[in-house]
Parts: sequence; structure tokens; C-alpha cells
Amino acid sequence: MERLVAAVLAAGVLQVLVATADDHYLLSRIAFGSCANQSAPQPIWDAINKFDPQVFIWLGDNIYGDIRRPFIFLGKERTIGPWQNAPRFIPSSSSKMLSRYNSAKNVPGYLRLRAKAKVVGTWDDHDYGLNDAGKEFSAKSTNQRLLLDFLDEPQDSPRRKQAGVYTSYTFGPPGKQVKIILLDTRYHRDPLSSDGSVLGDSQWSWLGKELRGTPSAITIIGSSIQVISNLSGTTGPLFYMESWGRFPKERDRLFKLINDSKRDGVFFISGDVHFGEITRYDCAAGYPLYDITSSGLTQAVEKVLPSPLRFIVRFLAWFTPSTMRVKNQNCRYRSCTYGEPNFGAIQIDWDASPVNLKIQVRDINGLPVTGVDISLSELQAWNRTIKAGQDQRHCTLEVKLPWIVRYRLAILVYSVLACKQFLMLLCCFLLW
Repeated sequence: MERLVAAVLAAGVLQVLVATADDHYLLSRIAFGSCANQSAPQPIWDAINKFDPQVFIWLGDNIYGDIRRPFIFLGKERTIGPWQNAPRFIPSSSSKMLSRYNSAKNVPGYLRLRAKAKVVGTWDDHDYGLNDAGKEFSAKSTNQRLLLDFLDEPQDSPRRKQAGVYTSYTFGPPGKQVKIILLDTRYHRDPLSSDGSVLGDSQWSWLGKELRGTPSAITIIGSSIQVISNLSGTTGPLFYMESWGRFPKERDRLFKLINDSKRDGVFFISGDVHFGEITRYDCAAGYPLYDITSSGLTQAVEKVLPSPLRFIVRFLAWFTPSTMRVKNQNCRYRSCTYGEPNFGAIQIDWDASPVNLKIQVRDINGLPVTGVDISLSELQAWNRTIKAGQDQRHCTLEVKLPWIVRYRLAILVYSVLACKQFLMLLCCFLLW
């Protein structure tokens, strides 16, 4: 343990040195993840450490700081259903948030990672302080300080003086630079379904300068919520998930900014949804924009059911339409989603000609569950390698699908419920 503590202290010094000497740090291995409940076992750090990343990126829900109340359908305070009159989630005190951050920071596997890798990150709703919260949340400035302390952000960092946790890093020598841009999709976000702002004016201005600034071979934009996928367009009215797709004007603005900046080599990484997938959009920037979603390190959609029934989640994932999802031979399941604990892994082969990126979502054992191999030349507006047929396949937005396709999940669920109700009535009639 003493050796481990000493290594972590040395890592703090190392991170300061790296932060001040990014220009000389050739980056070839990056890991990322999200959705880590500090109270749950976290064995996935063993696989992440085995991957041996030089940089690890937190994409939000780094802790679960708010309080989740039970489902209450009837009674004085109802947290679910058509007569809901009380919130399902409520915020914690700052002292409880700090305690949860301390628990997360001292997970043994994470301690080992901090001892050898630079750790950076942004937040999502549960570490922001409240489920689905935006700019209206009153404790955001206090919780910003707690997040930055968790990330070992220097006391004189500009992030401690600005409204929001957005930032950027640049690694590598000229010609082999990797720029990592981390967005804050909480501090300035307008209410859901308002089609208002996600980033706010100050962050938009900053992002424009970042994208129009010094070129880099690769630019990774980290967003806590999904950028390309808009599954809410096909899961509604059953349920809705947060994504840039629920703010279509903002997403169009983001795509236009990337296109107008003439910046090559851009792709997204994201979290939030408790499953992993890779999506792409071919009609925004002159080259395909990828979004690699890894969620979560502990939280996963299949864990809501016992193991023998998890095939149901996989079937529903396959049945739900998704026009943007990348489906190839690298997928473990037919849906090309993965609903168990996972992390993201990026490998850059600078010696290949052209430079090659291997981007994967990996399971708790470090094995790939979905992935893509991308030539850097593919991510250049003036050297396109994709074909017209592929363009069309990844250009149709979910909300543009024919209604019978778009709503087939809801039709299936409501049909099953209707059949169940009919059978119950039939049994009652026969017994009567």
C-alpha cells in the first residue's frame, strides 16, 4: 500500500509535468469511460490498466452523487406514473458529494491507473448533482469545485474561474498532435425538449476558437451525452434519453461549426446511456463523423434483468431502429450494442501510412465488443473514401424514418400489453 500511495503522489507530479509539456507527448493509447457508481464493485479497472493507456478520459457520471428514490406509484408522494407529484431524484449535500468523490478516488484499480496515466474529464448529470439537470441547478458552482478537485485540477487553472468545466488538451509533436476537447453539456443547458442551447454563448465562442485554431492530426471531442445517435426519436413515446438530437438546432450548429472550420480528423466520444455502441453521420462535415459511446464502467442496461433474461434487452436493442449505428463484423451481438460494463479504447498507429486508428468498446475482460478501424485519410474533407451507398445509409436521421418503422418498438410493446389485457379478460369471461 505504501508503494501504491507513493506512486500516486509521483503521478501527481507527473501529471503537472505532462500538462506543461503536452507538445512533446506522443499519444498512441487513450481509454475513456463513464457511469461509475462509487458504491458498486469496479473490477473493470483491471482491464483498463492492462490496456495501459497514456490518457484516461472521464465522460461524466464519474460518481452518482444525487439520491434516487424508489418507484412509488400510489400514495401521498408518487415518483412515477401519470399521477407523479414528487421527483424521483433529489440532490445530495456538498458533504455527501465530497464523500462519494473520495470513495471513487480511492478505488484500488483507479489508484493504479492514476499512478501511470494522465486523467482528464468532464461531468454529466449525476456528478453535476441531479438527474437530467441543466443550467437551472443551483448547486452547480459548488459541484464544479468538487469535480475539479477529484480530477486534481491545479488551483490556478482557468477551469476554476470560468462558468463550466469545458477545456482542451493538446498532445504530441508537430504533425502528430492529438487535440482533446471536453465539452460541458450541463452548466448552460436549457430545459430538455426546448430546442434551446446546450453549451451557452461563452462555451460556443470558446469552441469556435478551439476548432479554428492550430490544426492537429486528430481532434477528439468528448461529450457526456451522445452527439450522433438520437434513439429518443425511435424509443418515444415509451421513454426518452438525453442527447444532442433532442436539441436539433444546437446539433446542426455543432456540425456546421466543424464543417466551416475545415478541421480534419474530428470524431466524438460520449457516455450516459448505459450501453456501448458506435455511430456515424456522413452528411455533416465533408467526411464521416463518428461517435464512440462507452457507458458504463459499472452501470449497464442489461443488469436490470437476471442473466437468463438478458436476451430480451439484446432483442429490443436489435429491434429498435437506428439509422446511425455502425454494424460490422466486429460486433459481438447482432444489435451492435453492448449492454454490460464496458470502456472505450483508442489506439493510434503513427507508423502506418496513412495513420490508422483502431477504436473499440471493450468488455470487463478487455475484449472488444464492437469497433472500427479508421484510416486518418478517411477523416479528411478533400480525400473522401466512402461510397455513395454508404453515404445514404448514414444520412437518414431517426426522426425522418417512416412512422411504421420509427415507432415499431412502441407498437410492439403496446401490442403485447393489449394482447395480455385481452387474454386476461377472456380468462375472466370463461371462468364466469
